[in-house]
Amino acid sequence: MQEKIKEILDQIETVIVGKNEVMERILMAILAGGHVLMEDVPGVGKTTTAMTFARVLGLETRRVQFTSDTMPSDIIGFSVYDKDTGKLVYKPGAVMTNLLLADEINRTSSKTQSALLEAMEEGHVSIDGKTHPLPDPFIVLATQNPAGSAGTQMLPNSQLDRFLVKLTMGYPDFKS
Repeated sequence: MQEKIKEILDQIETVIVGKNEVMERILMAILAGGHVLMEDVPGVGKTTTAMTFARVLGLETRRVQFTSDTMPSDIIGFSVYDKDTGKLVYKPGAVMTNLLLADEINRTSSKTQSALLEAMEEGHVSIDGKTHPLPDPFIVLATQNPAGSAGTQMLPNSQLDRFLVKLTMGYPDFKS
């Protein structure tokens, strides 16, 4: 197991240089089945880190760029009427994947944040009285900009509890 972990971290380091401790923390959270929140200023590699983990781990991945107009249905899905069958058909949202990159989660409404965070906690989504289990594993790597950044609203503590790890990337040092 240690050899496999080292191999994964070595592959990640080919893309993300000089952040070994941060990458180890992210990998440990993923292996524990937890979700990760990366908070930092734009341009330090949060999105690149998440996409690199998805590629190296070979997980099915989706990315949602959260904005003020992102709707809960974009995240958890919705039902649509099928006129041929006369029934409601579930159209999956972004959470129906193994690794969801929730980019700039604090740029969306609290209602949309809550839809994602509920799915993270419950391991399923319920639409029109029907429960749809999330894939196993289901891991969220979320990014957010620091408090005070334009157009952001911070996650309340009750929602931060859904994340096993909250970390900052920081700018690379000169040596890196």
